[in-house]
Amino acid sequence: MPKPIVIIGAGIGGLSAGIRLAAAGQPVIIYEKNPAVGGKMSEYTAAGFRWDTGPSVITMRHVFEELFTAAGRNLDDYLTLLPVEPLTRYFYRDGTVLDISRDLSTTLNQIEALEPRDVEGYLRYLAYAARIHRITGPVFIYDEPPTPASFLKVPFPDWFKVDSLRKMHGAIKGFVKSPHLRQLLGRFATYVGASPYLAPATLNVIAHVELSGGVWYPQGGIYAIAQAMRTLATELGVQIHTGRQVEQIKVAERVTGLVVDGQVVEAQAVISNVDVATTYAKLLPPSAAQQKKLQQLQAAEPSCSGFVMLLGIKGQHPPLAHHNIFFTADYPAEFEAIFGKGVMPTDPTIYITATSKSDPSHAPEGHENWFILVNAPPVGPQWDWAQQALPYRNHIL
Repeated sequence: MPKPIVIIGAGIGGLSAGIRLAAAGQPVIIYEKNPAVGGKMSEYTAAGFRWDTGPSVITMRHVFEELFTAAGRNLDDYLTLLPVEPLTRYFYRDGTVLDISRDLSTTLNQIEALEPRDVEGYLRYLAYAARIHRITGPVFIYDEPPTPASFLKVPFPDWFKVDSLRKMHGAIKGFVKSPHLRQLLGRFATYVGASPYLAPATLNVIAHVELSGGVWYPQGGIYAIAQAMRTLATELGVQIHTGRQVEQIKVAERVTGLVVDGQVVEAQAVISNVDVATTYAKLLPPSAAQQKKLQQLQAAEPSCSGFVMLLGIKGQHPPLAHHNIFFTADYPAEFEAIFGKGVMPTDPTIYITATSKSDPSHAPEGHENWFILVNAPPVGPQWDWAQQALPYRNHIL
């Protein structure tokens, strides 16, 4: 019997890899240190409330459909994905409220009421973002992790069409005049932990995925995705062991296995779904190659983080949708605090998800469950969370 392929971590990446390998006939074992699968896609319950602790909606539904199809299954037999409408409700300090809809004409009507000149500019922006997606998708989104050699896969005439030399905010200004729309479109940089004032304009591709493809919410909550993937993996013969701590990746001339809770597990190959820096720092044995890669990872600029609150709220709040953004009055100052000074912004943009709007079972009758997120700097010496977490919570509330 062949040695298994062993996967560290039963997050969505680990489960996905296990499903595809098992569907291809490979024996697969997954070790997960936590008591449940899902990784960042998790849930928390208390006093009759339920919250998603990771993402609150999904885009790119086709990626999940393709995963189940690769295993000879139909996604709809495992999961019910509900369209979210509006995609997001945006609140501005001047009292403006803007709903972005999966129906383009509905969105354009709101833009026309806000700034008639921007209707044509918004349509041009959507076409621009779609073009970047068409060029970069096969190479940078759906292919293996990109390297400098990945650019060789892009036809030379297309190099300049991905807009990598401008900043994201600078490109957006060329399409729309309304500060409301500029702020809205710039927000997509935060999906990858970046600032629209520092990130390359290529990242406008993120807007295409949501604005043109829509967003979805699984019946039962985002964690239903992890549960469906675990069910499928188990059906395919994947062995999933939760509550098991991987201590080391064993390496001779090549990777030979793992040390799990003090026991050696042999493997034909190992896939780590753990953070790459943690993998090199704590799981791989020291070597010249390991140290070189670790130094590169540690030198890389980290993305922004997030400050999260889970609140059970008495009463119903009709102005809120499933997905809500309350913008700061000074967007540049917010990102300067996070990326320039390494401190929390005093006037942040506040993101609120209330999944009870889509699934009333997530809160007791007459209540709502609020997931509140504020962009934060990466952990560093400039901001002491041990001292500042409670005061900052009170500041936000």
